[in-house]
Amino acid sequence: MSVTYKKLWKMLIDNNMKKKDLQQAANLTSYAMHKLSKDDTVTTEILEKICIALNCTVDDIMEFSSENKF
Repeated sequence: MSVTYKKLWKMLIDNNMKKKDLQQAANLTSYAMHKLSKDDTVTTEILEKICIALNCTVDDIMEFSSENKF
């Protein structure tokens, strides 16, 4: 099982935001953005910052996928 942030990217498109806008709004590092872009796991602190910046819940920005990354 793996994590995917497709919902986050769709939300950014719907809100007419770019990844750079999210990075600034949530005060994220470029490393954190890179991990999100690669569907890597991130800390709950990063998820919390995103949710606060976008006024949403974790369910709105990520989901678990049954596809393996192997």
